Amino acid sequence: MSIVSLFDARSFFEKALVYGVQHGIIPPEKIEAMNADAPKGMVQIARYFGSEFLRPELEKAKDRMLNLISLYLEHSTGGDLQKAAESLRDHSFLSRSKGGSDMLKALIAMPQNTHFGMNERGGFTNDHIPQLAKWALRPLNDYQLEHEKRSQVALVLEAAIWAAENLGLEASDLEEAGADAEAVIRTALLLQVLKLTTLPDWVAFEKMVAALRKRYPASKGPSINLPKKLPERFKPAFEAAQQSMLADLPKILDASVSARKLFCQTPAFMGRYFWAEDMVSEVDHFDRAASSAWHKSTGGHQDDGSLLTLFLCVAAGAAPKTLLTEKGAAALVRKIRKTGLKPELVASYIQSHAPELHQADYTELWQHFIEDARATLLSDHLHAHTDGLALLRRECHVSD
Repeated sequence: MSIVSLFDARSFFEKALVYGVQHGIIPPEKIEAMNADAPKGMVQIARYFGSEFLRPELEKAKDRMLNLISLYLEHSTGGDLQKAAESLRDHSFLSRSKGGSDMLKALIAMPQNTHFGMNERGGFTNDHIPQLAKWALRPLNDYQLEHEKRSQVALVLEAAIWAAENLGLEASDLEEAGADAEAVIRTALLLQVLKLTTLPDWVAFEKMVAALRKRYPASKGPSINLPKKLPERFKPAFEAAQQSMLADLPKILDASVSARKLFCQTPAFMGRYFWAEDMVSEVDHFDRAASSAWHKSTGGHQDDGSLLTLFLCVAAGAAPKTLLTEKGAAALVRKIRKTGLKPELVASYIQSHAPELHQADYTELWQHFIEDARATLLSDHLHAHTDGLALLRRECHVSD
């Protein structure tokens, strides 16, 4: 013989009310008070969400009010009808409706995304009323699932703030930077490998990756440990980051791909780790690197003759040099007369290689030179080769 359980479609409020009356918990005068309060509540809710003058809005308001009461009673009592009936007896009808509304407002104000830049601040506002209108008609199970999901998001955000504070940053810094919480946690774990205690800017982060690659082969990376004083409630967030980092390590330790290309240009890694934005430091680092590269390109020679020799070689498509022998100068003139010049290549070369501070001066030097020299260098006159060579001896750096 099979047992069939009947489905009770009544709202939790109705179940609690009937239970309270049947068991003598809710007296008749309380029922009268509810009957008096219900129309007031319907009008208030209809006005809040739309208009109290339209019958469909009033009908929907009734459904919202009863559902809000049911949500609050079932959630606050854990589904205990005895406690729910006592709650209806000891408190006003409208206060239970407000309790349900407050639950939903708190839910809506909870973060939905672990990216600090994508969460609203300031709690529930009038902009959230359309969301509240929808949630006011949804069952407790939907609320519980959403609350659990958002609670996990909030926990990850809190874990990231804890990690950041240990690295010298505050929550406001993460919000201003629009950081991703998981990225902050991964970076904190990565710093721990090298026993670093402050969050790096990009320059320091790049050096950190270089140090890791020097110390560990890609085939056998370091162990990733959780912080010793990590609060118990943050362990799940850190353990998830730990596992994702272990999967990242082979690529992080792969020296064949530059750190900038991996972390700033590879879609799967962009935003996956976090560093402080310090434009002054980055510009200074870039300038030092550019100055070093430029010094290497010019051999340390910064006189006009050496620079014009370098630029002319670039425009002619020849190997860049700051000093030409007589034989080399003659060969360069012949090449220019045969294949021509591409002066625009020099502007690109200066922009890519020269220190930013001097780029305008170098460009002006080149432009003045090429305006006067172009006709001579590209001439098909009988003595053009001799004239071109004389120009190089006069303006460029040609050894005897």
